Amino acid sequence: MWLFGSCCDRFHVASRLAFKLELDPSRESLLHFFEVVRRAFPGLTRFRRRPEGGVLLEEEVDEDARRQVRVDSNAVKLLHGSPDSEDAVMTLGRVVFTQAPYDLSLSDLDYDYMEVSLHLELDYRGNHDELIADTLLAADPLAAAVAPAGRHIIDCQPIIGIALSEDCGTQAYVEIRSRTSAVEVRTGEYDASPISVSVTVRRYWSTPPGADLVRVHDELVGAAAKLATERVVPQVVQPLAAAIASRR
Repeated sequence: MWLFGSCCDRFHVASRLAFKLELDPSRESLLHFFEVVRRAFPGLTRFRRRPEGGVLLEEEVDEDARRQVRVDSNAVKLLHGSPDSEDAVMTLGRVVFTQAPYDLSLSDLDYDYMEVSLHLELDYRGNHDELIADTLLAADPLAAAVAPAGRHIIDCQPIIGIALSEDCGTQAYVEIRSRTSAVEVRTGEYDASPISVSVTVRRYWSTPPGADLVRVHDELVGAAAKLATERVVPQVVQPLAAAIASRR
């Protein structure tokens, strides 16, 4: 099991290759693309069109462990629920990003960016925003300035971004999202829902012409996993998990 499975209630990895122009593949080429994916991953059997127009192939398994490949008009997206290793995510990406340029008529002129996001979820029945502020921002001057004693915090969803390259073309973001509503705070009646901690590494397409999609995806998966393992899990996820355990 990948270590992320032991530090949160559930997690998944999402990848996206975004385009500047809209895709317009033929029916035959789109079907051929998904047939290649299905041959590589026989468990992906459910093929359908989304109401907003995207086409996807996914597994008919528990949602937390589902793999999904989706083609929208402006992006190719991958989702891997609860992967057991970094290599499992890379393997799905290698098949998709090897085949996509041929069947979907992709050109590096059209690539906008590629990103990989690791989403970790912690279930908590209570005020998510208050928990995040108390755990991560207790000594922060901004929190002290806007949240005096006795006042309920109703929105605390910090996000921070850093440049991973000198030209700022490769970036990393850490975001914490709550799901508590003002109605829940007012009534004191909370649903059990997850706090999400997301680590996203994104590369804008200033790479040399002909840069390999598979290599870039592998690098982004590795960078996101490294940042999460070395920084985000010990500094963010574990303190939040400890705070949740102390309030149960």
